[in-house]
Amino acid sequence: MRDPRVIFITGASSGIGEALALSYAAKGIRLLLTGRDAGRLAQVAGRCRDQGADVVTTSIDVTDRAALADWIMARDEEVPVDLVIANAGISAGTGGGVETESQARAIFATNLDGVLNSIHPLIPAMVARRRGQIALMSSLASFRGMAGAAAYCGSKAAVRVYGEALRGDLSRHGVGVSVICPGFVVSRMTAVNRFPMPFLMDAERAARIIRRGLVAGKGRVAFPFPTYAISWLLGVLPPGLVDMILARAPRKG
Repeated sequence: MRDPRVIFITGASSGIGEALALSYAAKGIRLLLTGRDAGRLAQVAGRCRDQGADVVTTSIDVTDRAALADWIMARDEEVPVDLVIANAGISAGTGGGVETESQARAIFATNLDGVLNSIHPLIPAMVARRRGQIALMSSLASFRGMAGAAAYCGSKAAVRVYGEALRGDLSRHGVGVSVICPGFVVSRMTAVNRFPMPFLMDAERAARIIRRGLVAGKGRVAFPFPTYAISWLLGVLPPGLVDMILARAPRKG
């Protein structure tokens, strides 16, 4: 969508979400922002207001389906939402062991259920208006499961495939869907990684790439290209061969 005026972004208190909010913030733009950390979210909102944007915030957890739906629909009734970026996500390592059930469920609850909770309240309204755009935050980690990050890779794979299918379903109703697959981006999530992160980029640059992709209506916004190419290749090579290649790869701690 070339000119969204009302933009809903989840996970806007840090990282890519914060950078996207600041990228879109301008006079005549209304930003609807959610984030887990109310203090950081307030700071982001303040900076966006300084750039001229009208900002409404909430700290509702994206896993709270009912509360989030009520808040989203109330805002949409005030001024219709043009673009929703379901960005909120979490990650965690295994400390070299096996991921616990509680951690796996928590990651899926935020990364997958949180995405569904963020977009589905708006889909009927966008379809009725025959206008709108939905962006789902996946990851280059969605192309192949990596030891040490099973739930993260799995949840992001589900988001990517779901978004690709949803794009086909909603296109005939005038609603665009884009799946975003970033590589390593500087954020609180990647700050805890203790392994090399090739082609690590700052969140501001990532936001510019994402915004250009959304303006162009791309089905998949994947970057940076070298990491994307490697991730895609790992996803299509025979599993046994990939297992051998990844056997010595560092795991998320």
